[in-house]
Amino acid sequence: MDPILVMPNLRVSDLAAAEGWWSTLVGRGPDERPMDGLLEWRLGAGAGLQVWREPEAAGRSGCTISVTDLDAVAARLTTAGVAHEGVEQASSVRILRLADPDGNRVVLTD
Repeated sequence: MDPILVMPNLRVSDLAAAEGWWSTLVGRGPDERPMDGLLEWRLGAGAGLQVWREPEAAGRSGCTISVTDLDAVAARLTTAGVAHEGVEQASSVRILRLADPDGNRVVLTD
């Protein structure tokens, strides 16, 4: 199977709050709103992200996103008021652990 587009989805309780947080993380608003309760971002060739309003499952999702300049992203998020513990060294990469307003785990890596 040759995937064309992989889009992890994260479940949230408050779509407006999630849109603000994810727009800050991605650096822009969603690319699409394909249906009520769903936001989508295109993150590059073959990659995207879906944020669903699904209160009963909110906070039980997670994803890892690779970025080109983790330090710059961490600084931008700090300036924007997004809480995090800073960049840390994992076994083979550096990571930045985040949680969206519902507690979904988001790990940025470079």
